[in-house]
Amino acid sequence: MVACARRNIVDRSRSGVYHCWTRCVRRAFLCGKDPYTKKDYSHRRGWIRQRLEQLAAQFAIEVGFFSVMQNHRVLAGRVRMPATGC
Repeated sequence: MVACARRNIVDRSRSGVYHCWTRCVRRAFLCGKDPYTKKDYSHRRGWIRQRLEQLAAQFAIEVGFFSVMQNHRVLAGRVRMPATGC
């Protein structure tokens, strides 16, 4: 799949809602219990939530929803545009 540069997708003059996702590869586990190694990675959910809150505040993103699953994360966010004028 060919990816497009964000500068070609995001219109900086308007607010927009975006669906974003990331996934792990090679059987890596993001959260939950890994059936192969028997390790529990559930503690990472809290880390991901805290980091998402920090980044959303810094980059003016409103998070509509997010979900952290065993091997991927999904997020719907809206870019908040700065107020114009005086």
